[in-house]
Amino acid sequence: MVDSIISLIREKQDLRRFKEQNWEGSYAEYLEIVRRNPKVARSAFQRIYDMILSYGVEEYTEHKEKLIRYKFFSDPQFAGEDAIYGLDRTLMKLVNVFKSASRRYGTEKRVILLHGPVGSSKSTIARLLKRGLEEYSKTDEGALYSFGWKQTEKTGLETSDGKPSVVKCPMHEEPLHLIPPNFRSFVLEEINRNLPEEEKIVIEGNLCPFCRYMYKESLKKYGGDWTRVMEDVVVYRLILSEEDRIGIGTFQPKDEKNQDSTELTGDINYRKIAEYGSD
Repeated sequence: MVDSIISLIREKQDLRRFKEQNWEGSYAEYLEIVRRNPKVARSAFQRIYDMILSYGVEEYTEHKEKLIRYKFFSDPQFAGEDAIYGLDRTLMKLVNVFKSASRRYGTEKRVILLHGPVGSSKSTIARLLKRGLEEYSKTDEGALYSFGWKQTEKTGLETSDGKPSVVKCPMHEEPLHLIPPNFRSFVLEEINRNLPEEEKIVIEGNLCPFCRYMYKESLKKYGGDWTRVMEDVVVYRLILSEEDRIGIGTFQPKDEKNQDSTELTGDINYRKIAEYGSD
């Protein structure tokens, strides 16, 4: 009985897919991935808009008005468990906001507020988007990547086989942030050479405090040689997960007088001071 259950699981598991979703490689290999498929480095709004369109659309006319039904909101992946009906106009407006933000028309700088009476599918829409992004990040079309730093010196963090361990970026940043600002224009010119305007990649923002510290220390270590610094970087495939708080966070509503802000910003982990110091 036990052997048959184990055999059944062995037959059902997809080891090839697991290997793809847990890919690790060098920074040079990642740049080659970006060169072949620039969409891996698109913005969050571009990603969510492409995710919705990947399920297809259906056009129809109601009272002489042309409407679009986005099949994503019918929840086809989970047999309509969270399907939304009768809100096509509202959902069209929401998707148009994502489209505008993906093309950097200014809406990407705004907070999106879903407002409506009880039972109007606000939470369902948010749940669909979060779950959809999780599943999309597992596909080849929705692949995205982040990076970590090799612990090349004796830090007590080495693996059992003696290889250096990897400390991942706590913010799960886009690896292109590692390109110095004064070189970004040349890199983007090469990546965006044959892309349409709405699909062009933009490198926005800078490294988080931890990665900035690691980057500066590595530059000092290698005498300012950026290429050698990148040899200490490991790029890995990132799978979004609300449960693990990777790329998707949940802010639970509570009484405004006792809301704990750390649910949104995170709390201080004092144990890390022993590893990284007070800075």
